[in-house]
Amino acid sequence: MRTLVALFALACASPSSAGSPDDNRPAPLPPAGPGQAVAVFAGGCFWCMETDFDGLTGVVATTSGFAGGHTKNPTYMDVTSESTGHQEAVRVVYDTSKLSYSDLVSYYFHHVDPTDDGGQFCDRGDSYRPVIFAADATQHAAAEAVKTEVQISGVLGAPVVVPIVDGATFYAAELYHQDFHEKNPSRYLPYRLGCGRDARVKALWHTK
Repeated sequence: MRTLVALFALACASPSSAGSPDDNRPAPLPPAGPGQAVAVFAGGCFWCMETDFDGLTGVVATTSGFAGGHTKNPTYMDVTSESTGHQEAVRVVYDTSKLSYSDLVSYYFHHVDPTDDGGQFCDRGDSYRPVIFAADATQHAAAEAVKTEVQISGVLGAPVVVPIVDGATFYAAELYHQDFHEKNPSRYLPYRLGCGRDARVKALWHTK
């Protein structure tokens, strides 16, 4: 069992085989239309973050990618080398009539381990750190307020160590990473189970 979990733990940090040369191109970024806005979060493996936000009513589109680093137009292999300063992240386009930014931040906190700044779950290293990337002062203030609420609640039993970073550029990951849970369920599902993400989240937040 330990060997299997170790293999699954490597899944999000190992290169995937793209189906064609075009799959290695960065994905296009869906624009935010009227009544929509954009939020960016890092919380470990972007395949999992994308899946979690896809399940939230009011989310219009999600894109796996990278943010927070110093390298322009990084590739997946650049980021996983831990030399670019980027974190795996997800860009969320959402309907502001159905969700507020604070709603998204709260949802984010409940789907990561906010007490772990060394990575997330089985994925370790700077590129897997949890980070909230605020687009402006309004988002920053809202994120700080939710973070404070979570800390004061005491439910986690440890300090909330998620930083809020302003003005980071988001870069889309390659096409073959987008909707990975749908394109490669035979790889994604064993990885997610083996990584222990859902079990840890349930234990942290005392949910069933």
